[in-house]
Amino acid sequence: MRVRAWGLPVALAVAALAIVDGGPALADDRFALIVTGASGGPPYAEKYDAWRRSLVATLRGKFGHADNHVIVLAETESQGVRKATRENVRRALADLNSRVTKDDVLLIMLIGHGTSLDGEDGKFNLVGPDLSATEWADLVKPMSGRLVFIDASSASFPFMRRLARPGRVVLTATDSSAQQFETVFPEFFLRAFDGHAADLDKNGRVSLWEAFSYASVGIRQSFEQKGRLPTERPLLDDNGDGIGREAQTPGPDGDMARAIYLEPDVPAGVAANSELAGLLKRRAELEAEVEALRARKSTLPADEYDAALEQVLVELARVSARIRAKS
Repeated sequence: MRVRAWGLPVALAVAALAIVDGGPALADDRFALIVTGASGGPPYAEKYDAWRRSLVATLRGKFGHADNHVIVLAETESQGVRKATRENVRRALADLNSRVTKDDVLLIMLIGHGTSLDGEDGKFNLVGPDLSATEWADLVKPMSGRLVFIDASSASFPFMRRLARPGRVVLTATDSSAQQFETVFPEFFLRAFDGHAADLDKNGRVSLWEAFSYASVGIRQSFEQKGRLPTERPLLDDNGDGIGREAQTPGPDGDMARAIYLEPDVPAGVAANSELAGLLKRRAELEAEVEALRARKSTLPADEYDAALEQVLVELARVSARIRAKS
């Protein structure tokens, strides 16, 4: 790869993009609220419980989330799992709001059934009274961290329009309120974190964009193999306009999602002052610079953009190679 000089004005601009004007910022800690609501019967309950347990195991086991950083609500209360009622959702979000800082990432994922309210609003089915998309939007409004909100239920599209804000990533399993069939999005989304197939840029971990893309392809292929027309089309929004885009369709969304990972930049067990920790932090900085630069491609001269991107990617490749050698 040919390396060209990175002009000072461009270098300064790219460095600043990760800090100001909505560019990606480095995350410090990870939190999650995982909710499986009213199932509607044993077959659904078994499936939702399996998906929930798999996600919690990934967050706590593989990614090293602290136990008290992952709040779990479900149809049936058990040890470490509270009932998925609107009151418990409110309590959980109030608790998280008191702990999540502006540099943290908070994942909220809803798994279960959803319904549309006249096409403009929607509900996620809880145990007892439900919460509408508008109510969820009000509840998360005070959150200061970077929010990743995933509604994996049927008829989830209204959550896209209600929850989208600058600085957030919002995913829905459907692209319209009319898609009210049972979804399989959680199955394929969770598979993205099992192995390396979803790691498109081969940096050793899976970003939200990569997981979204992997799940989207898996869903489409699943319907094709069954000879059925797709009844769900996942969307992602991270520019705040509430429109979203499909993974294989060009659009303005995706830059922020490419720079967010559910796993911490420095995993648990790596000494904070070690050389490996320093390399992992540097990798996260470079990844944020790449996505910030891509987000501003249209504002820079083509040759300067190419030179800047090339230099960051070269350093990122070198840092990633050193991490692999020490892992």
